[in-house]
Amino acid sequence: MKKLFSTSFVLVFLQLLVFGQKIERIEPQNWWVGMKYNTITLLIYGDNISDLQPTISYPNVQLLKKEKVENKNYLFLTLKINSTAKAGNLKINFSKQGKLVLTKNFPILKRSINSAMRESYTQKDAIYLIVPDRFSNGDTTNDIVPTLLEKEIDRNDENKRHGGDIQGIVNHLDYIKSLGFTQLWCTPLIENDEPKYSYHGYAATDFYKIDPRFGTNHQFKQLVEEANKRNIGVIWDVVLNHCGTEYFFIKDLPSKDWVNFPETHTMSNFLKTTITDIYATEIDKKEYVDGWFDIHMADLNQRNPLLAKYLIQNSIWWIEYAGLSGFREDTYSYADKTFLATWAKAILDEYPNFNIVGEEMSRIISQTSYWQKDKKNFDGYKSYLPTLMDFSLNDNIVSSLTKPDEWFTTWRDTYQSIAQDYQFPHPDNQLIFPDNHDLDRFYTRLNNNFDNWKLGIAMYMTMRGIPQFFYGTEVLMTNEKLGSDGQRRSDFYGGWKNDFKNAQTEQGLTNTEKEAKKYFSKLLNWRKTNSAITSGKFIHYAPQKNDVYVYFRYNNKQKVMVLLNKNPDSVTLDINRYSEMISNEFQAKDIVSNKEFVVKNSLTIPAKTAMILEVR
Repeated sequence: MKKLFSTSFVLVFLQLLVFGQKIERIEPQNWWVGMKYNTITLLIYGDNISDLQPTISYPNVQLLKKEKVENKNYLFLTLKINSTAKAGNLKINFSKQGKLVLTKNFPILKRSINSAMRESYTQKDAIYLIVPDRFSNGDTTNDIVPTLLEKEIDRNDENKRHGGDIQGIVNHLDYIKSLGFTQLWCTPLIENDEPKYSYHGYAATDFYKIDPRFGTNHQFKQLVEEANKRNIGVIWDVVLNHCGTEYFFIKDLPSKDWVNFPETHTMSNFLKTTITDIYATEIDKKEYVDGWFDIHMADLNQRNPLLAKYLIQNSIWWIEYAGLSGFREDTYSYADKTFLATWAKAILDEYPNFNIVGEEMSRIISQTSYWQKDKKNFDGYKSYLPTLMDFSLNDNIVSSLTKPDEWFTTWRDTYQSIAQDYQFPHPDNQLIFPDNHDLDRFYTRLNNNFDNWKLGIAMYMTMRGIPQFFYGTEVLMTNEKLGSDGQRRSDFYGGWKNDFKNAQTEQGLTNTEKEAKKYFSKLLNWRKTNSAITSGKFIHYAPQKNDVYVYFRYNNKQKVMVLLNKNPDSVTLDINRYSEMISNEFQAKDIVSNKEFVVKNSLTIPAKTAMILEVR
């Protein structure tokens, strides 16, 4: 009897061990019917999960492949969801030694109407860029999350979290709309559970989860819905190159080739030119692409087909789940370029109208243009990236506005930067910006010169391309400590209770800051109404010694003449010089001054002034 009891106990114990097996993650957590991207690979994670045998039974869904990797805690299942499949809960059964251990539901959802043809951002739009942690604290209850590694907020420390969140952004949507913006780009909102310095969002520890200090996935979806009610789209910041070292699949690698340099953590050489350098060595190329961006940011190996699939699916999942209007892709050229083409093509195949802007932080125009869609490259590389960030123009506008008079003209740098647009297949599809979260504030770079700030803002409002502005630029926010990311991303005025200054109500703003906001909002709201700006062509005249830069935006319906006078004195122009674009006599309204007048043969521009003329 005693022997029988012992045997029974062992059998029960072993059975409990088998049935106690747990799946910690299935990613993606759902998919949709009616997708072109209908063959998906599930990452399944749990203790020794590869010991289990998965099966499915669901009409018009096939289990095509089961893949094990070096690490027994991972299992990858490839499903094909046929076009005839219906929405519902697909059940995945896991067995061991012929016994059913557990069952997991995998929801297959119905797509939103017209999801595939969603509109994206174009030259008609203007984008407001926010660093969520530094914008507004709308919900103080999520400031500290005990389960996360970084457990304090300190607004006096520029490198720590300050408490901004999704609710704070929602609270300011009407303000953002009133300024004239039609798109909102937030730096990454996904979980960054690193011990320190992760407020910026670029060290992900869960690609499928909003950081709880910002809110929840559902709250983010609500943000998109609330923004859409105000005709504002939401752009998602994607990071394909790296993730935080606290990510579960970095701490417990599926296979050694999941990351690059898994043992040495070799840093990138940051030499972008190795991609296009015909003399570059293989080791230099490898160290650029495969090197780690930071010691706390593991470099992902997109040549691993399972990881590549994971990243592509994650990008599509967020578009479909949240109703996004576009992507901004971080550190673009640091990822494997074959994968980048595959990734972008998969997005555009699923969403033909979707726009993606890549961050190629280079001032070398030929280097940047290499990545644009339809570019015929010397090495045959075919990219599918629609839009690039125009860092060359950014630097050259600052140069033109800050350098002293020269023998030719201070506008020469700007003119020559734009004159190289021939290198881009789609020059209008470039993101232009006075500043962003990686650059010193525009007003600071202009040495706090308000007249030059107005000239620059007028240019960004009327230049070819898609304008993006950093939060606070409208009220002359600065960073006195040059090169400091924390100060560049300082707290938005009025985003916290009891702030002395408030950009929205204008409490505490100086007269100059109020004037800046009024000027900014006036031009941006006007911009939306003029088709020559939002969809027209661009032509410019070489600046002369008088230091006036003149260009036109035009189409069959409207024409705008932009005149930027940097001189400390007024300048009178002979209109005959511009006969290719305009007659000697014309009626015009100056958008800046609201004055209407007739131009006959000559036009006088006041000192340090931008004139934006709607030609009648």
